[in-house]
Amino acid sequence: MSTPYAKLPGWVEYGLIPLINLAVAFLVAGLVVLLVGENPLEAAYHLINGAFGRGEYIGFTLYYATTFIFTGLAVAVAFHAGLFNIGGEGQAYVGGIGVALACLWLDQMMPWYVVFPLAIVGSVFFGALWAFLPGWLQARRGSHIVITTIMFNFIASSLMVYLLTRVLKPLGSMAPQTRTFAEGGQLPKLDWLLSIFGLNIGTAPFNISFLLALAAAFAVWVLIWRTRLGYEMRTMGHSPSAARYAGISESRITVVAMMMSGGLAGMMALNPIMGEQFRMQLDFVQGAGFVGIAVALMGRSHPGGIIPAAILFGVLYQGGAEIAFEMPSISRDMIVIIQGLVILFAGALENMFRPAITRVFAARGQRAAALVQTKGA
Repeated sequence: MSTPYAKLPGWVEYGLIPLINLAVAFLVAGLVVLLVGENPLEAAYHLINGAFGRGEYIGFTLYYATTFIFTGLAVAVAFHAGLFNIGGEGQAYVGGIGVALACLWLDQMMPWYVVFPLAIVGSVFFGALWAFLPGWLQARRGSHIVITTIMFNFIASSLMVYLLTRVLKPLGSMAPQTRTFAEGGQLPKLDWLLSIFGLNIGTAPFNISFLLALAAAFAVWVLIWRTRLGYEMRTMGHSPSAARYAGISESRITVVAMMMSGGLAGMMALNPIMGEQFRMQLDFVQGAGFVGIAVALMGRSHPGGIIPAAILFGVLYQGGAEIAFEMPSISRDMIVIIQGLVILFAGALENMFRPAITRVFAARGQRAAALVQTKGA
């Protein structure tokens, strides 16, 4: 999306500013840890060790990151078209229906490499369908996309409860979940990838959907910066009036961008359903749709920034569990506070330091121009 500030060098925009925001977030988090009587440096050690200390920990970190890459990309695609899709949670829920249907249908007859492509298609189709309705309502009826997507999150949650208690639950079972998938509905782990570096992922559910997430990130980069549709989306996100003057259909871009965003959010369901749980359960999304908003903001809606931002939140989730285990006085709720501080500074307060940094670089530019003039004279 467009920015109200002067253009900065790419390394400042996508590197320095996010790092400053992140450093401030962790400094404030350190003060919170200090207030509860614990050593912030010890907490930082457990955070890093819990995320990267062993092959199994790295596997869990990358497993969480896979989910956040999908939801971060979903939010970013909508951002570029000037849309704030806050419905990734519901779109991921409904995308999970497509994954579960493909697995329940074919898992006992076909190998995973046949079921997986069909599950991808199902997740994209159902996620895009769920995002189509809010997009159409904004394009044709003027309904605000934020309000409708929030409401659709609640509808998706209720729909999931109905399906898992009345339709998809196997006979004789009390748990609100589908049956466990056979081998054809289970994704293989990426243990071979980390074994190259001499690491053993143990029980970590790090699976091939990580490679799909990286491919999706590349596809989004091509779409946004190398296609006509992407140019039209960025034009509308930067200036809707200019887009209309250029003959770009605002309603078409709104609907298409929301459907692509919903499809990406729906793909998130592949990771937990086929890669970890091997069934569809209630609350398998676990807030990943909302974390995707912070990931997209921290990554400046660019796939190259979204991937490291997703890994950072994977570190917070996996390393945070280690902190809560090693330092009992820091509860799981405290970990959520630390995650919230990162979201606050990376998202809501992302422009807090930008004016000062912009002034510094403007002053440097003026001094350089004056020096060139002096040498020319």
